[in-house]
Amino acid sequence: MQIGVNVPNFGPGTDPATLERWARVVEGLGFDLLMVSDHVTVTPDVAEQYPPPFYEPFTTLAWLAGITKRIRIGTTVLIMPYRHPLLTVQMATTLHRLSGGRFVLGVGVGWARQEFEALGLPFNRRGAMTDDYLAAVRTHWNQDVAEHHGPFADFTGVHTAPRPDGLPIWVGGNSDAAMRRAIRYGDAWHPISFTMPWFREALVRLRAEGQVALAPRIKLRLTDTPLADEDRRAGEGTLDQVSADLEELREFGAGTVLLDPFGGDPEETRHPERHWSALAAVIAQLKK
Repeated sequence: MQIGVNVPNFGPGTDPATLERWARVVEGLGFDLLMVSDHVTVTPDVAEQYPPPFYEPFTTLAWLAGITKRIRIGTTVLIMPYRHPLLTVQMATTLHRLSGGRFVLGVGVGWARQEFEALGLPFNRRGAMTDDYLAAVRTHWNQDVAEHHGPFADFTGVHTAPRPDGLPIWVGGNSDAAMRRAIRYGDAWHPISFTMPWFREALVRLRAEGQVALAPRIKLRLTDTPLADEDRRAGEGTLDQVSADLEELREFGAGTVLLDPFGGDPEETRHPERHWSALAAVIAQLKK
């Protein structure tokens, strides 16, 4: 099982120098994947959680691909309705090729209603739009989607292309609709921030619908004393608790687990060393 890190590409403490240090630390510690988030414009609902500056993911990852050598890079998650699917295909394919085949396209429906409004997009149709856009991506990559009749079903005059080798699509979201979307359009289901009891139950529902790989994103918050399991999110607690979560996810078949050290306070971005210490502790624990 590979282990990745969700790197903050936002907040008052984030600048190019900090992003470069994040990349060098994460790769230097031996992690397998570095991912960043996506917002196009920082509306008030976005700013409450992810204040500016917010670094656009494709541009940021292209730059970080040049700084790093080995580590995979990706989005967790690209908000699919924000970009025309042909633009998404072109950017993803280009970044995958320029990085030496290291890109992972994680996608989702989005949650920020004001951001959708600012972009002139219907918030209440974001799920259906994501399905249509993902179907269009697969159509462009010569991967037919049965019974697809959305607005991008016909690419008349557009040259399709084979899908680049090794470019996976992870479908994010914790809803049953996200599970079905992952099975139909994706290579992996990418649930985000959950408790282990919830994940066990969700996995039963997922496998009743079909088969898809698992690539969850969990929190990383280390504590000196154990947390009660009934309300503890995966990745929170002592090193032993976090290690147990990772081992259980491995046993469930997760191919990659992404650790998210950001705790929700934007001021954390001014002190990344605290997160680097926690990540180093996890790596050291896993090597024992």
